[in-house]
Amino acid sequence: MRVVIAEDQALFRTGLVRLLRDTGFEVVAEAADAPDLLRKVAGHHPDIVLTDVRMPPGNTDDGLRAAREIRERFRGTAVVVLSQYVMEKAAIDLIGNNAAGVGYLLKDRVTDIDAFIEMLHRVAAGGSALDPEVVSRMLARGGPDSLDQLTPREREVLALMAEGRSNHGIAAALVVTDDAVEKHVRHILRKLDITGAPDDHRRVLAVLVYLRRKRP
Repeated sequence: MRVVIAEDQALFRTGLVRLLRDTGFEVVAEAADAPDLLRKVAGHHPDIVLTDVRMPPGNTDDGLRAAREIRERFRGTAVVVLSQYVMEKAAIDLIGNNAAGVGYLLKDRVTDIDAFIEMLHRVAAGGSALDPEVVSRMLARGGPDSLDQLTPREREVLALMAEGRSNHGIAAALVVTDDAVEKHVRHILRKLDITGAPDDHRRVLAVLVYLRRKRP
């Protein structure tokens, strides 16, 4: 799998390159700023891009804006954004109306290497992944009344859906049966009126549509 890595901190970037190469990825290019990231993606057409949010030249959200441009210009390239902070609006804007092939993770919470590598493969294959802390903040943003249409269990299932977990993975996390999870998912999608998209993509889309609808 071909990867472009964008990170302005040389030590962190070198560590990412070594990790991905050791786990079977082909790192075709590296970038230390957002304009170079866009040039490298245009030149190499990778399967997936791994980028920081804060990068030169502006050192604000240059990496995030580059990631959004990549999703618009290079539809076959998946994007995973790494951030130091929880940025709910940034995550929503990045995903837009299509949750396929996008991930948003917090750097400090990437502690399980096997899970991280599995997530990259899932996103590259058209799935999606949001860090659970990001999801938790996003869901809390709307206030205590914004989730009234979902039961507490449905909210738990919704958060795990946004992490990109399968029904079986959700069942294992909540210690319930796969059938029970499938029932909750059907109820969530019906309540949020999410129809007409592949199941894997609807999972994150359900979170985003709900937040947009309820955000003040």
